[in-house]
Amino acid sequence: MNIFVAKLNFDTSESTLQAAFEEYGAVDSVKIIMDKFSGKSKGFGFVEMASDEEGQNAINGLNDQEMDGRTIVAKVAEPRENRNSNRGGGGGGYGGGGGGGYNKRY
Repeated sequence: MNIFVAKLNFDTSESTLQAAFEEYGAVDSVKIIMDKFSGKSKGFGFVEMASDEEGQNAINGLNDQEMDGRTIVAKVAEPRENRNSNRGGGGGGYGGGGGGGYNKRY
């Protein structure tokens, strides 16, 4: 099961996150997403657990709990193809409109 973990303290390490989830079962991988320019944490990540049952137990046990001084969010990660289906449209593209610009006059 792939678990999305948000509202992490920017100083939380992958090993700290892994240790918290290992209390509920076997952890296959942990990845905290980092900003590619600054190299600092973006405050969210993903934990892959071997068993769906253990993953759900980890979500139930860790969601809305404090870790490194922050109340984290843990929930089942949505597959990439489903993430944008519930967000607003983007525009852009050839002939698609897009944004205006700062102080643009018409």
